[in-house]
Amino acid sequence: MKYKDNKGGISNGEISEGGIKMSFSVSSLIPISENFFWIGSNDRTTDLFEAIWPLPHGISYNSYFLADQKVALIDTVKDDTIDQYIEKIKHLSRKFGQVDYLIINHMEPDHSGAITILRSIWPQIRIVGNARTAGFLKEFYGITENIQIVQDTEEISLGKFRLKFFLTPMVHWPETMMTYEAVGKVLFSGDVFGGFGAMEAGLFDDEVDLAYYEGEILRYFSNVIGKYSSSVQRAIEKIKDLDIRLIASTHGPVWRSKPREIISRYNHWSRQEAENGVVVVYGSMYGNTKKMMDAAVRGINSQKIRNIRIHDISRAHLSYLIQDAWKYKVTLFASPTYDAHLFPPMAQFINMLERKGLKNRIMGIVGTYGWSGGALKPLHEFAEENNWELVEPVVEAKCSPTEEDLQRCYQLGQNLARHL
Repeated sequence: MKYKDNKGGISNGEISEGGIKMSFSVSSLIPISENFFWIGSNDRTTDLFEAIWPLPHGISYNSYFLADQKVALIDTVKDDTIDQYIEKIKHLSRKFGQVDYLIINHMEPDHSGAITILRSIWPQIRIVGNARTAGFLKEFYGITENIQIVQDTEEISLGKFRLKFFLTPMVHWPETMMTYEAVGKVLFSGDVFGGFGAMEAGLFDDEVDLAYYEGEILRYFSNVIGKYSSSVQRAIEKIKDLDIRLIASTHGPVWRSKPREIISRYNHWSRQEAENGVVVVYGSMYGNTKKMMDAAVRGINSQKIRNIRIHDISRAHLSYLIQDAWKYKVTLFASPTYDAHLFPPMAQFINMLERKGLKNRIMGIVGTYGWSGGALKPLHEFAEENNWELVEPVVEAKCSPTEEDLQRCYQLGQNLARHL
């Protein structure tokens, strides 16, 4: 199966594919190979994914149409992007016939949101998923009929196309699975190998600026998938012997040029392997803790460390802090005491790191207090409970740091840098 170079293949206005004329924008319906189409949608209006994670560059919901003697849809789209989605299926059905199967790799509503309307228009569609998929179908949408439950490594045939199912539970829901099309060597991977970002100039990895998407892919992994790293590792092990020529996930680029590259990245991140660099996360109400942070950063920089990312925790979203903590080996925490406890935004950050299960990093601590301490104890506990190596000295200043305090912060920065 040869994957098409989409450049020049679709233009705004009327397009033709296999004798079908359609009126869609350039990003609406994209042929991948013969009888194989991307029919997903790009969402540039939703502000927060899962009502938590910012989407400054939007997000894609990838769905696929595969036609042979039988026709299959692979996953659907979010419910507020349904209209064009249904029109695309109708247009393709005029050429290839009505849809026989709907393969559900993941039941989260951004991928299953169109199921109810699909069933109302095409009641003959047989929904294919595993036993846990069936449970979610009933609980989300009240659907209990015309469901085909498949087991791990079970196959169904569309004609020459053969779909094989690999159950990958807890990547990142209990029912998640992957679908492998054996003729074209296509892995429909669900959420794994996906990323944030609407597909702007193209769909495929060889026609977009991957440097633009790389941070958004890592942010998606660390924010959404990272907690389930051990499950990701099991999934990668399960598919390691497959001949994969194209990876079609439910978010982000379709990998046709270098499919093993995105597997390698997910393997690296899910092993919690880190790059050389320092994340600095600080909170400062009146500038005193910031002075200590600045001194420590000068110490880091004195050791020729250039990968330094500084975040004011009162202004930066947790999403980006988690991304950088996942990426780099060292994190410097600089926090004042607030109500005899850790500064609330910093407390939220370490709580989220703990929930995401990030371990085996290196950290330093500086902080300030007024009349009683309290900020440093939770940070010490976080380091011990999550297997983070704590680098000395730990520096805490009363009210405003002295020159000696600042010198110790500088020394801490040098010591952190020496761990890289």
